[in-house]
Amino acid sequence: MHASRLLFVNAATVAVTMLGGCGSVLSDTTVDPRSPIAAEVARVSRANADFPSFKEIPGRPTDVRPLRAYGEAADVVDTARANLERDTAPGTWSLNNTDAFAAEARVAAGPEATPGNPAATEAFAQDLRARATPPPPPKR
Repeated sequence: MHASRLLFVNAATVAVTMLGGCGSVLSDTTVDPRSPIAAEVARVSRANADFPSFKEIPGRPTDVRPLRAYGEAADVVDTARANLERDTAPGTWSLNNTDAFAAEARVAAGPEATPGNPAATEAFAQDLRARATPPPPPKR
């Protein structure tokens, strides 16, 4: 209880300090007349400017779906999620007919490549070993 009261007091102190600082900074500032926005600032910052009233707030838009429709759309998404989790839960599916699938994949892949000659592979590796240059010894 004491900690939450202390937190509130600290937050309120920070807010008052920040807002108080903003008011003094904004009221004392002047715009450089050579600035490209000086004319716009002077026009917008008139002291006797008209403030909007509550009757000037626009009405509700008519082309927006009703609030209840948002909840119904969320229910549809939740139902789809639950169905997906139910259908893909562990133990709810198994692999069947994998031989037929593998046969189709082999046909789609084309003819099998013949393995290379092991003697030619070993001769190639021996040639690379013979041409390889060992790294220089470390400097001591």
